[in-house]
Amino acid sequence: MCLAVPGKVAEIFQEDGVRMCRMDFGGVFRNVCLVYLPDISVGQYAIVHAGFAISAVDEATAQQTLQLFDEIDSLQAAAESAGDNETE
Repeated sequence: MCLAVPGKVAEIFQEDGVRMCRMDFGGVFRNVCLVYLPDISVGQYAIVHAGFAISAVDEATAQQTLQLFDEIDSLQAAAESAGDNETE
């Protein structure tokens, strides 16, 4: 399964002649390649897969996606907790 995650461009820089950025994923920062999004700028959001920004998205879409990920995490934690209670 492939997973693409939205992040916010915090800083743009060049690395070995390649346009890169420091991307903020809810407080976790990673370096991301911007070769597919040459016009993106600081403060904008993008969907990232395997270290490459592959599609620009608006902030509302990014926030909605991140909220859905949080809900999935909560549901998974609840299911795991319920499973732990069944074994006691």
